[in-house]
Amino acid sequence: MNLKYFIALIILLLSQSSFAQTKGYLVIIGGVHTEETSKKFIQLAGGENARVIIIPNAGSNPVRNSELHKKEFEELGAKADYLLFTRETADADSNLKKMDWANAVYFLGGDQSDLTRDMLGTKLLQKVYDIYYNGGVIGGSSAGAAVQSEIMITGNELLNKDSSSAFISIQKGNIETAKGFGFIKNAIIDQHFLKRKRHNRLITLMCEHPNLLGIAIDEATAIVVSPNETFEVIGSNQVLVYDPTEAKNIREDKNGNLGITGMKMHLLINGDKFDLKTKQVIE
Repeated sequence: MNLKYFIALIILLLSQSSFAQTKGYLVIIGGVHTEETSKKFIQLAGGENARVIIIPNAGSNPVRNSELHKKEFEELGAKADYLLFTRETADADSNLKKMDWANAVYFLGGDQSDLTRDMLGTKLLQKVYDIYYNGGVIGGSSAGAAVQSEIMITGNELLNKDSSSAFISIQKGNIETAKGFGFIKNAIIDQHFLKRKRHNRLITLMCEHPNLLGIAIDEATAIVVSPNETFEVIGSNQVLVYDPTEAKNIREDKNGNLGITGMKMHLLINGDKFDLKTKQVIE
């Protein structure tokens, strides 16, 4: 091989490796964030070197809630700021410059559909992806958790219109989903799970998406997803993992009721670990 060509090839390979993307961490909270979950988020983002952007678009009181979280993160040693924007202003230069400053992003709770309405397809969301795929940390609670899977539960039902008796069935076509941000691609995230008795809606989706896992996170509880696609449970309550990937005989009766045979379920507590690739609890 020509020496000059060889040297040029080595320089090219080295330059490409320096820009190689490395996933960061996800801190996905099932609702009602706690000091424990906030401390973990800031620790993973670098402690006193953490630079957090708070995105409040899911909530009804964005300024107040952003200020509260900003104060909390700063008390834990981080630097923090927040963005106030609409779909039309998402890609303003001032917002994109703030994202260039950040190494962590935190999505507040509320309505996850408002987050996707304002951010899907924007340069602003691409900046969030850039942070994550360059080793940064993405966190969120409640709606900020639901939005992190590629298939996102909206919270709406399509067949049952009685809001006073929500999610009382396991029927085909009842649970509305939409496109989420896709940080988690091989599972569907649900939140407030045990406290709000949301088993029916996630079991429904497991019958309809048997190639995916269902990760159900309770309040005051989080999963911390590492770059190697394992996660650890932290917090006060539990996480359920539904695994229909080896189930059989998924069926529907004349009333639209769904059935499934052989679906696994793991009930995880604080300190438990799970491998999203092998679909196994880590002993």
